[in-house]
Amino acid sequence: MSSTGQIVKVGIADLNIVRPPHVIRTSGLGSCVGVVIYDERASVAGMVHVMLPDSALAKSGHINKAKYADTGINELIALLKLEGAQVYRLKAKIAGGAQMFQFSSQNSSFKIGPRNVEAVKQMLQTHHIPIVAEDVGGNSGRTIEFDPHSCELQIRTVNKGSHII
Repeated sequence: MSSTGQIVKVGIADLNIVRPPHVIRTSGLGSCVGVVIYDERASVAGMVHVMLPDSALAKSGHINKAKYADTGINELIALLKLEGAQVYRLKAKIAGGAQMFQFSSQNSSFKIGPRNVEAVKQMLQTHHIPIVAEDVGGNSGRTIEFDPHSCELQIRTVNKGSHII
């Protein structure tokens, strides 16, 4: 997307922020959800790569906040505010949450992708952040790249090509 800036990479269960001319990218979105939150006027954007819906699933006392929808989104909003973003101007774009494997059981605990999407949407709603575009569900992995200058989210889907939301 950007030929002049750097690509800031966000790993699995990771988050970061970026300003133009740089872009921000994460790959490996299967059941995980990539959440981009941005303030167009302040020219700042952040991305969190959410693996699981709720930090209550954590096994130990010290948790990786970026791993969970609830703590990761809160952490990202806090970082954006430190960079001058105003909460009332924040918007979001989300992608991922695929159902990567078929299970014969109807047990919802196996449906991590849909549960991640639901948790992300709930957290964004709690913060009154509108989701202006999304590409979620299905059964294909995704790589996403956000340009804070154009506010375009490029989505590359395995076996399905690339599109922008």
